[in-house]
Amino acid sequence: MDARFLGMPELAEVPPVAVVVDVMRAYTVAAWAFARGAERIVLAASLEEALALKERHPDWVALKDGAPAPGFDAVNSPALLRGADLAGRTVVQKTTAGTVGALAVRDAPLVLCASFVVAGATAAVLRERGCESVTFVVTGEDGRAEEDLACAEYVALRAAGAAPDPAGFLRRGAESRAAAELAAGVRAGSHPEDVALCLELDRFPFAMAATPEPAPDGSPLMVLRPYRPTA
Repeated sequence: MDARFLGMPELAEVPPVAVVVDVMRAYTVAAWAFARGAERIVLAASLEEALALKERHPDWVALKDGAPAPGFDAVNSPALLRGADLAGRTVVQKTTAGTVGALAVRDAPLVLCASFVVAGATAAVLRERGCESVTFVVTGEDGRAEEDLACAEYVALRAAGAAPDPAGFLRRGAESRAAAELAAGVRAGSHPEDVALCLELDRFPFAMAATPEPAPDGSPLMVLRPYRPTA
């Protein structure tokens, strides 16, 4: 498998397959939302769009980075979300890097969103699809986020049929700038257990695929749903 690891500023063309990686915390949070029963996650391009969707659909759950804010129901923290009852709900998610990365490759034929908690299932989907060329979008720090790059490299190896020791990849995540900031409480809307939850390998048996879907009023949305590999 030909794997490329690019930051969002380096995306010059639409890839045939994109794996958008945000370990801390967008796509760990998204996986927890599905585990708590969410039916789908709408990836919003801006806070204003997220609030507008929430206003049109009051039963949707709006989630953002940072501290709690009026109009939003939750923040981008796996520890703070893991007790939520989201059965059958639609979640609207807007984050600084993760959702931006998925929207940047929205025209790719296959878009998967990944973190360590769904690494194995993501690799399994790439294998079963026979993907020969995969672009891993490293969303954090303009492509330099060590936790995202470590996760992307780990998924790429597993997708190629290797069985790498995950310890080193997880250690890179634990020693990353993002992990240090979360542990120090620098990032608003975080919880002391967020880092540990973001570094749980293969916590969930599903991958997450993003596809364009029409909103009830016909406007286009980028929607994330759980995707279970067949094997």
